[in-house]
Amino acid sequence: MARPYQPSLLRSLHGTTALLVLACSGSGLLVYSRYDGRWGRLPFEPGGDWIDLHGSVGVALWPLALLFALYSFTIGARRLRRPANAAALLALALAVGSGKLMQEDWLRQGQLHHLVYGLHLLAWLVISAAVLGHLAGVVGTGGIPLARSMFSLRHRPGDQPRDWLGQMKRQFTGGR
Repeated sequence: MARPYQPSLLRSLHGTTALLVLACSGSGLLVYSRYDGRWGRLPFEPGGDWIDLHGSVGVALWPLALLFALYSFTIGARRLRRPANAAALLALALAVGSGKLMQEDWLRQGQLHHLVYGLHLLAWLVISAAVLGHLAGVVGTGGIPLARSMFSLRHRPGDQPRDWLGQMKRQFTGGR
């Protein structure tokens, strides 16, 4: 049986996006626990200025999310047929978009009533559920070998980072 192979551009965009989403989720949990906590708090008081860190990671996520969405709607379009993948991408768009519309002083001032903040919390819940569904789908579809293939550093000929621009061009020109 052949080992599963994931294109290097997918692995790069997916992995970097996943790390930034994880950083946003962790820092967001600390921000939520410190400034909101309506539905529970962490068992410790998070010190530091997590709002600024959360916002900075979100700013880094914004252009990467655009690149990942571009990849997802072109080369990776068939993967969007899986509901968990589509939900994760939509939740990512909602999280980044609502985060860009928020003002960091709202939480510091206890202003928890803004619609955009509610959408941001909703996006966090949907992204968490979608990621769990995505992971279950990966394990259910291809098992551990498929999951492991996302972490592989090997490349096939024609799938080096220097080939990515050509891959995208072929996608937009119909393979010519």
